[in-house]
Amino acid sequence: MKHISGLLVIFVTLVACGAVATAQQAGKVFRIGFLDPSTASGSAGLLEVFLQELGKLGWIEGKNFIIEYRFGEQKPERVPELAADLVRLKVDLIWVSGITAALAAKKATTTIPIVMTSVVDPVGAGLVASLARPGGNVTGFSGLGAELNTKRLEILKDAVPKLARVGLLRPPGDSALTDLQLKELRPAAVALKLKLEEIKTQADAKGLESAFQTAKQKQVGAIMTMATRSFFAERKRIVELAGKYRLPATYPQKEYVDEGGLMSYGADSTDQFRVAAVYVDKILKGAKPADLPVQQSTKFEFVINLKVAKQIGLTIPARVLERANQVIR
Repeated sequence: MKHISGLLVIFVTLVACGAVATAQQAGKVFRIGFLDPSTASGSAGLLEVFLQELGKLGWIEGKNFIIEYRFGEQKPERVPELAADLVRLKVDLIWVSGITAALAAKKATTTIPIVMTSVVDPVGAGLVASLARPGGNVTGFSGLGAELNTKRLEILKDAVPKLARVGLLRPPGDSALTDLQLKELRPAAVALKLKLEEIKTQADAKGLESAFQTAKQKQVGAIMTMATRSFFAERKRIVELAGKYRLPATYPQKEYVDEGGLMSYGADSTDQFRVAAVYVDKILKGAKPADLPVQQSTKFEFVINLKVAKQIGLTIPARVLERANQVIR
């Protein structure tokens, strides 16, 4: 009888300890680190989508989680130190946008969970072992920037009659993302009998103005931008310059068209940030990044703004308009 009573006491004690631990976990304020090589203003809309999705999952900023924001302000060389800073803060999870931030975070920690968005070819970059079984501490959403660039080039040729020369806005330095996109774009341009003028530029006012001046000097008939976080953050300025120089342009995200761009072909950026919120929720509740498959976009949109076409004197063929998911008139 005494033996049974003793076991009962131990059982009650263990249950009580478990309840206390659960209560402590429930009352914990998780710290999420957000790392982005671009700017706060450039990412504001997508950050709002992320926070809204977290809210639907029961997360309230300031009550059960806080976010430590770190932006590179268009200076990629700053990103590794910003990643190291988040690790020093002992955040519970690091959420990254873009391959530059993902690689920096991966180098800074192998233990803190990392959720990525807007990352092209995470397997090739060494971030995950495979999409289905990431392994390690990284998972999230993989973009298809490189593959979609070829499609954008095809659309641009179809939309701009007699197009022979395309200006490609690209970052000045070499990187895994730049190399990957150029590997697809260069042969695609040759196959389409287009001359690809690569224009290296910083994503700032002075650099972009100079880039468009160079484009005009090289007599390009249209503009493309590489799919990078730095250009995305400066999309409003890029769109305005394309209008100023009366150059047709195609972009990798609909957000460019929302700012007055001519056309875009790509995945839904907001969908990536919603997925990121779902994965953050799962991991903070105990899931392991290694067990969460990396997701990819399955839905792509082709958007054309006919108002912009009229402003720059471009008549887009009917066969191109018929392929668009959305035509803004």
